[in-house]
Amino acid sequence: MAASATPLLRPDQFDRYRRHLNLPEFGVEGQRRLLESRVLLIGAGGLGCPVAQYLAAAGVGTLGLIDFDVVDPSNLQRQILFGTADVGRLKIDVVRERIEAMNPDVTVRAIPERLDSGNALELFADYDVIVDGTDNFPTRYLSNDACVLLGKPTVYGAILRFEGQASTFDATRGPCYRCLFPEPPPPGSVPSCAEGGVLGVLPGIIAMIQATETVKLVTGIGEPLIGRIVHYDALDMRFSEYRLQKDPSCPVCGEKPTLTELIDYQGFCGVSPQTEETPLKEVSAADVKAKLDAGEAFLLLDVREPAEFETARIEGSTLIPLGEVESRVAELAEWKDRPIVAHCHHGGRSAQACQLLEAAGFTDVANLVGGIDAWSLTVDGSVARY
Repeated sequence: MAASATPLLRPDQFDRYRRHLNLPEFGVEGQRRLLESRVLLIGAGGLGCPVAQYLAAAGVGTLGLIDFDVVDPSNLQRQILFGTADVGRLKIDVVRERIEAMNPDVTVRAIPERLDSGNALELFADYDVIVDGTDNFPTRYLSNDACVLLGKPTVYGAILRFEGQASTFDATRGPCYRCLFPEPPPPGSVPSCAEGGVLGVLPGIIAMIQATETVKLVTGIGEPLIGRIVHYDALDMRFSEYRLQKDPSCPVCGEKPTLTELIDYQGFCGVSPQTEETPLKEVSAADVKAKLDAGEAFLLLDVREPAEFETARIEGSTLIPLGEVESRVAELAEWKDRPIVAHCHHGGRSAQACQLLEAAGFTDVANLVGGIDAWSLTVDGSVARY
């Protein structure tokens, strides 16, 4: 009798993956495909931590992790692979240790780099599936475009406050991320989790969907979320599903694509840094404190979200969220030629507010460097950090 073309698993692997092997749709062949698969996970945060855990437990053979961030105390509420003792360490170093301890069958490749247009294609080329666990629009568009150009699927997930959504994009079989979101939202109009908050348990639900989709793609079982997006509302405990259509005019996966190489995604999403030709006036927290102590007349403009304002504020500040600045500029008319200092959490949104005000003709606008976080650290420690 001829030998089987499918190699047998080791005895210890039969023990470890027995519950998989008992599934008729899965069996030895499904487990073998998992053990031979290569999955790249972008981001080791709220989504990345549980995705990494479940893929490692399932037996994904090679798990790439790309992240350049370190563990912060604010991560511990939802990024479940980290503990208090890990604060200050590179996230991917901690994740690698945890995963290697969980399952010796998994080879972990830790990549402490920032993903950009210069390295994405080379990094993605070695993997079967790309899992997007990021929290910013430039990286989402970058990962989507790189996957389309390489013909690879990407498993998408996003979370904010009490809601999340997930899908699988594969331009060879359905729509891509750009078919759903042809253009990024205006800078500052969608707060990050740091700005808008996130329920600690929420990422786990979305991450489980992403991990499930990845296992299905690798093993070929079931129907992936191609052409569908699942939305989850934690407060109402409700799942909704929406159908997605491939856009024939999509610039990257459409009938006549115009985007055939990776671009500047920071610029595309409108978050490019200030140029030397258009310098932004900046002030420090100490400068603002000195102005207040001296009784100087100026408008301290807070462009964060209302929930952030309730959490922490600088006394005397006026709240106008960034997304409303342009439509409410008339309210600031009396300050058109008088000093305005804008601030947010760390300085990014307030820099955009300064640009909007300058474009509207305001002549004396400055950005508080480091935002209210710098104020708490250097001026008034009673102001809560978040």
